Amino acid sequence: MELSRIIITEFGDQQVIYLKEKGGERTFPIVIGSMEALAIDRRLNGRPFERPLTHDLLGNVIQAMGGRVDRIVINDLRDHTFIATLHIRQGEEVIEIDSRPSDAIALGVASDTPIYVAENVLQEVLRGPETTEEKIEVLRQRMQFLKWKMAEVNGRLGDDNFLQKADDALIAEYRSSLEEMHAEYEAIERVIRKYG
Repeated sequence: MELSRIIITEFGDQQVIYLKEKGGERTFPIVIGSMEALAIDRRLNGRPFERPLTHDLLGNVIQAMGGRVDRIVINDLRDHTFIATLHIRQGEEVIEIDSRPSDAIALGVASDTPIYVAENVLQEVLRGPETTEEKIEVLRQRMQFLKWKMAEVNGRLGDDNFLQKADDALIAEYRSSLEEMHAEYEAIERVIRKYG
């Protein structure tokens, strides 16, 4: 797999990275924290911090001990949480360390470390809901998420301090995002009324 997209938004604490199959069409998102997203983005674009942060520090320690990050393997999915293993090569030995995918990718992205995803994980994440009840539940969860996001954006747009400091382009982006989320929320609501 390869890191195909990273979406960083100011709207919340959770960000999204997309992994895409090399030479294939399969792709899926992983929700990660803001700090990991920032670390991945900065390392990917070669913009280091003045002093090493956690992922830089860990990379420096691995290198100083004669090791290198060999590969990242996302090998399980438990209760909607991805489980990864960081493979570190030290001479002839490969050490496997349990890791969150976001931390492993933040560590490996600067050195173009290969990312692998177990076939059973890909099948599970791409399978999606099968029954009408499962599909309706996914839509309900999406509605809850949209409701939370819209409240957050509305809070920003109702904050005089934010409006005074933000430039017109950012305010327009917030308003446009709010309209899109509202339209999606109403569309989901119609589907649930009809089939739920």
